[in-house]
Amino acid sequence: MTQALLRLNSRTFLSVRKSRNYRLFFLGQSISLPGTWLQRAAQAWLILTLTHSAFAVGVLALAQFLPFTLFSLFIGVFIDRFDPRRIVLVTQTAFMFLAAALAATTLAGVVRPWQVYVIAFLGGLVQVLDSPARQQLTYRMVGRDILQNAVALNSSVFNASRIYGPGLAGVLIFAFGVGVCFAINAVSFLAVLAGLLMMRPSEFYPVAASRRPRLMRGTREGFAYALHSREILAVLVLVLIIATFAVNNNVLLPVLARQTLHSHSITYGVLVASFGVGALIGGLASAAHGRARRSLMLAGAMTFGASNLLIATEHSIWLSCLLLVLSGIGFTTWSSNSNSIVQLTAPDHLRGRVIGLYFFAFAGTGSFGGLFAGWLVHFGGTGLAFLVAGLTTIAGTLAVGHFLRVPAVRIRPEEGIEPERVAA
Repeated sequence: MTQALLRLNSRTFLSVRKSRNYRLFFLGQSISLPGTWLQRAAQAWLILTLTHSAFAVGVLALAQFLPFTLFSLFIGVFIDRFDPRRIVLVTQTAFMFLAAALAATTLAGVVRPWQVYVIAFLGGLVQVLDSPARQQLTYRMVGRDILQNAVALNSSVFNASRIYGPGLAGVLIFAFGVGVCFAINAVSFLAVLAGLLMMRPSEFYPVAASRRPRLMRGTREGFAYALHSREILAVLVLVLIIATFAVNNNVLLPVLARQTLHSHSITYGVLVASFGVGALIGGLASAAHGRARRSLMLAGAMTFGASNLLIATEHSIWLSCLLLVLSGIGFTTWSSNSNSIVQLTAPDHLRGRVIGLYFFAFAGTGSFGGLFAGWLVHFGGTGLAFLVAGLTTIAGTLAVGHFLRVPAVRIRPEEGIEPERVAA
């Protein structure tokens, strides 16, 4: 039994052990991401407190995700042109200054909803560039063979931060107010910046050299490849469906805590942390598995959809928390396998553009999805919003699963991913 656990631990943290650069990145993210979740939780609670409106929380989601809608289709061209490490250095510095600005206005007692929206929009602009650049940087740090492990660990540290980040946010908001959360987030970025500066670029894995693509031509090339790759097209369609209609916890959970469960900020933190516990479990399981699989992607999506359906009928805090754990497991199992399949399938010279398409599918419609979720809550409560999220996720997963099976077209290894890695 002990030997089996040791082997599991060895597989789970393989990329941390093998790559010094990734180890620095992983440690920096482990310190910085809890601060990010402090800010996310505090932002939503601040808007709800200032406006007393679920729809206003949806407007916050619009501000955060609108930049993805406007720019993420084209951003991959820039990722393919420039050094991803330098891009991430710039974006993380920008995040730090935005968090400091939000902390200053809130602690000074002069914060207004429009200021929160503006900072959220600017943060979204930075995120458009940061998200695909970090994915490209992960590939450069660890290479093809252990990419799935690194992607799953990225998800794990991101979602581990959901556990204690929002939970701590609930306590801090209750005791000191939201401004402290923003200040802590600003300081936390120093850790990830230090890790990036300490990396050794000479140890990055090489990628195939290619000409620098022009904006429109490069974007068309990325679209053409995605449309003609059955695997990538299916993944992107499923991500688009789920992300639009079901990935709206930033809108739904503060309202679930305050209006449906008639509770306070600590309950909100516990709800978000419960999802994080499940997401951490799903991420570590995917990291230990080590290979991206289509069957795991579909199973995770179905689990995520079913748990949303069950949450729609709940008015118990503890049962809601339990279902959110299940939801988190399904979410990370689906998202980490989707992400890895896209990166491993894409050729080197198109990877940035394909990752850009992935993030457009994942976040590009989040602006409309957040408003739609807020509208559903306004007319039918969180029960209606979770019901729609569950039904659309299950229907989309069944449709994409059928598309992938009939007719079955296997991807050749030379196209970027071994057949067994995406086998059902």
